[in-house]
Amino acid sequence: MKTCSICKKEYDENEPDTLYGEAGEWLAEELFKDAGELCRSCRENRARLVMMYGHDVNT
Repeated sequence: MKTCSICKKEYDENEPDTLYGEAGEWLAEELFKDAGELCRSCRENRARLVMMYGHDVNT
């Protein structure tokens, strides 16, 4: 079990991902440089927020 660096909840890093979770993992690796530190929920939420508000990333 790992602890999420955003919400501080413990999570299983082997939990299967959703499409938003995969997008969030890509963002964590490429843009935010915090890959492997976020739970699935935070990765999914980040992906949704970037999709809605990250117009500089969505070009």
